[in-house]
Amino acid sequence: MKVQSLRAYGAVAAAVSLALLTTACGAGSTNSPAAADDGKPVTLTYWTWTGGAEAAAAAFNKTHTDVQVRFSQIPGGADGYSKISNAIKAGDAPDVATIEYSMVPEFASQGYLEDLTASSGELVEKSFPAGVQNLVTFGGKTWSVPFDATPQVYFYRKDLFEKYGVTVPKTWDEYRAAAERIKAADPEARMGSFPTDAPLQAALSWQAGAKWFQIADGAWKPEINDAPSQKVAAFWQGMLDDDLVFNYGAGTPEENKSKADGTTVSVLGAAWSAGGMVSTMPDLKEKWGVAPIPHWGGTPASGMYGGTSFAVTKGSKHAKAAAEFIKWVTTDPASMEARISALKNPSSALPANPAMAAVAAKAFDTSYFGGQDLYGLTGQQVGTIVPGWTWGPVWGEVNADFKDEAAKHGLAGGLAKAQESARTAIESRGLKLAK
Repeated sequence: MKVQSLRAYGAVAAAVSLALLTTACGAGSTNSPAAADDGKPVTLTYWTWTGGAEAAAAAFNKTHTDVQVRFSQIPGGADGYSKISNAIKAGDAPDVATIEYSMVPEFASQGYLEDLTASSGELVEKSFPAGVQNLVTFGGKTWSVPFDATPQVYFYRKDLFEKYGVTVPKTWDEYRAAAERIKAADPEARMGSFPTDAPLQAALSWQAGAKWFQIADGAWKPEINDAPSQKVAAFWQGMLDDDLVFNYGAGTPEENKSKADGTTVSVLGAAWSAGGMVSTMPDLKEKWGVAPIPHWGGTPASGMYGGTSFAVTKGSKHAKAAAEFIKWVTTDPASMEARISALKNPSSALPANPAMAAVAAKAFDTSYFGGQDLYGLTGQQVGTIVPGWTWGPVWGEVNADFKDEAAKHGLAGGLAKAQESARTAIESRGLKLAK
């Protein structure tokens, strides 16, 4: 990926008042020295679910004498977050943990994160694109440090598109037209799959101009069931009702089999999706292509689909040393080199830091996509991220309730339930809710 394309990332404004985010956050970070008073290295505990992280920690330990890292693998998703939050409550939290962008406001609002403004604020401002740094900085405070950038992109089977006589859709109208043509040509094949879960609905709503959480008169204002989100839900509900796409969950055996056997001919994803495709479908080398995500017409646009950051958990006795490790693991090319070298399957994550991204791009084998520059394309798409998105402080409830309700009563029902859930959860947390 060209570094200059990373420097052209678009801005995502997410200014959030600290008073709105926090109910239990105390004073700033503990400024412990890099080495313990007895002259021995400071030992940090580090929890994450991400691949290659253990190798990166080992590489850090080999090159640092004052700080050493003790790595622990934890589950991803809700189980991992429960483990982290329970450890914080019990006073046995790790010093460093990975937190997805969607969960940073939730952890900050519950007082689970150290304020990193003094130790990492300048790093975030100078080393990461504005569109990503604003997902970890609220009310002038820095709560975590970005790791990757995840604009949506579109993967498609080049050979099957040619077989069915369809072109890569640039708009969602073109996407539906292609889906109708593919089903008519082959009753077993579908354009893609749309799981009824909140992350994909959020990313596509973001692309359409939705702002699920805003600030109004000093209070949180959830607007999950807004007009752009309803437009997205109506489109995809129509695709599902008309049997133009499958309803497989992302990454499920059903979806993977369908992609491998050619009955699913395109995929809505992000940069990180490509690595899994390379490892699970090696026989389809050179048959997949990648393009910008279809949009609603006019100016191309995208939302973020996933993404992870590094945080120091509340109560860490070694916050200064933890910040030193976080800086290394998010910006030093040696960290990315170690991470990639340890992975059994190829990584295609797009690091948010330009130097890290250059290493990742160099390591990725472009031959799977017929020589296409995956990192160049995904880097350019960061500039199309629609500004103004803010993740709210109750994503866990929104995520779970949307999925349950959408499965029972459709996507529109999921939006309505998620809106209700967000308002209830905000009030129950003691946060101010806009009336």
